Amino acid sequence: MNTDQYKQIIEKYPPRREYLIRILHEIQKQSGKNYIPAEALKEVVAYTRLSMAAVQGIVEYYTMFSDKPRGRYLIRVCKSPVCINHEADNIISSLLSHFGLKQLTEVTPDGNVSIETSECLGRCGDVTSVSINEHYLESVTPDNIIIQTEAYIKSHPHG
Repeated sequence: MNTDQYKQIIEKYPPRREYLIRILHEIQKQSGKNYIPAEALKEVVAYTRLSMAAVQGIVEYYTMFSDKPRGRYLIRVCKSPVCINHEADNIISSLLSHFGLKQLTEVTPDGNVSIETSECLGRCGDVTSVSINEHYLESVTPDNIIIQTEAYIKSHPHG
């Protein structure tokens, strides 16, 4: 993305603080790498007239945002106490091993997949909670996580 593309996204919204989260979400989604580039942050600051500290603070506070490139398929595994008790660690291990990643937040060499944890995905009734981008997987176990993940990726070839 370039400066003009960032401006097109940003200018859809009034230059007020209450639209900041929406602006950041859209920039991140359109980036192609699930992150908010530094150049985009500068454009957001200029447009909203907020300080860089305020905008960067939002990006750093909310785990849904990142200022570093992530995979086109962002897999999040809930690490709340409920999910930890339902094999979240084994699910993470299975995912890391399957995608050949050594640690969380690493990106596969092809740029397709990154895995991270989230404090809560708000799906406690269906433990362990796992999402890929904005889609939630159902009834996840260490035995079926790879099948479900690969099925999602195959059915959503553009992320």
